[in-house]
Amino acid sequence: MPLPRKNHRMSEQVTRKIIRIDEERCNGCGQCITACAENAIRLINGKARLVSEKYCDGLGACLGECPTGALTIVEEAVEAFERPAPKAAPAPVHHEGPACPSARARTLTPRPRTASALSHWPVQIRLVPPAAPFLHRADLLVAADCVPIAYAGFHRDFLAGKVVVVGCPKFDDGELYIHRLADIFSQADVKSVTVVVMEVPCCQGLRWIVTEALKRSGMRIPAEKVVIGLDGAVRQRAPLGA
Repeated sequence: MPLPRKNHRMSEQVTRKIIRIDEERCNGCGQCITACAENAIRLINGKARLVSEKYCDGLGACLGECPTGALTIVEEAVEAFERPAPKAAPAPVHHEGPACPSARARTLTPRPRTASALSHWPVQIRLVPPAAPFLHRADLLVAADCVPIAYAGFHRDFLAGKVVVVGCPKFDDGELYIHRLADIFSQADVKSVTVVVMEVPCCQGLRWIVTEALKRSGMRIPAEKVVIGLDGAVRQRAPLGA
């Protein structure tokens, strides 16, 4: 009697083309992520990483987006290509133990004497609860955390009248940002979004993060991007998708 055939589907390997990323050259700009239709690339600890070989089709649509030449196509024995299924929404994260005091949502009264236009707390993307009252019907300002240092009139020209969330796309978890912002967009009925980033390549990932979060939320919200130069001047101001 012949033995039953084993299912080798999960471990099957084929020789095919696939992307490889040189971490030494990668500057964490995130531009390759936008070009990857299969979401096979993620920004992890400030570097682009191929999260699953089977989701990389090896066509190289991302190569032309890399400003440092960190991406190449190689031919290797890897898992057969598999188109990923649409992602389900992540389960809520529950933290054990006492909550961090810095994460407690608070509404503040801006003080003209100090020229501060900050109207709420917290401001870090990872700490802002999507259900915070100050987010409801807000004009949301998503800023790279270097921007207020470079742009002297940040409070006056960008923050006044807006609710701000800040973060760093190079050193923080981009996927966490996407989920958090998508929750904010879908729950808070946000009126508009302004994304302010620096002109350096690693900062451009924040624009992709907001674009992806809007896509996943299914919301149609007017969105604008602003690019700030290292000299503190506004380099570009345009619709987010432009």
